[in-house]
Amino acid sequence: MQPPDATPPRATRPSPPAVQPPPATPVTAAPNASEADSLARAQAGDHYAFAHLYSLHKRRIYSLCLRMVGNVAEAEDLTQEAFLQLHRKIATFRGDSAFSTWLHRLAINVVLMHLRKKGLSLISLDEAMEPTPEEGPGRSFGAPDLSLAGSIDRLALERAISDLPAGYRLIFVLHDIEGYEHNEIAAMLDCSIGNSKSQLHKARLKLRDAMRTFPRREGRR
Repeated sequence: MQPPDATPPRATRPSPPAVQPPPATPVTAAPNASEADSLARAQAGDHYAFAHLYSLHKRRIYSLCLRMVGNVAEAEDLTQEAFLQLHRKIATFRGDSAFSTWLHRLAINVVLMHLRKKGLSLISLDEAMEPTPEEGPGRSFGAPDLSLAGSIDRLALERAISDLPAGYRLIFVLHDIEGYEHNEIAAMLDCSIGNSKSQLHKARLKLRDAMRTFPRREGRR
């Protein structure tokens, strides 16, 4: 018999079974994952992350291709080709520029290669970037063009854009439509900021001349 002041022994409980960790699942890019996170994963070979990058950029790349070639089917094919090129080259991206700038430059190269293969008469980017004697010093070429911005006939403007020489058209699309700054365009095309402004100015002059040749439709339904 135990003494009255003795503490009764505690009942021992059985140890719970060890919890096994769930099986490993592939890491995927969440819908709200940042571009930087998706880019890092895609460079490591994560196909889900690459698909996320595609969803982030496909509309702008398609829009760029469509404005450059003016054909829906070709623009779709070129968009796919641009992302195939991205898939092959994404590991080479080192972050020297913004990823979107790098991707747009890749897409631009894809479009220009396509146009050259079709045998179209193009002004090379190098030729288009060269300054011409009629340019005078002290001109500001980067201000918004109110004459073009206020154009009513959008179809006529689209036609005029499609008729621009390749170098002019490219810079006009990137600056006045895509919204890139001249320093970004210069980085994409390996030209100076001054040349980018100059070619934009020339493109706007050609567009204004082209718009004057179209019949005015003001007041028409």
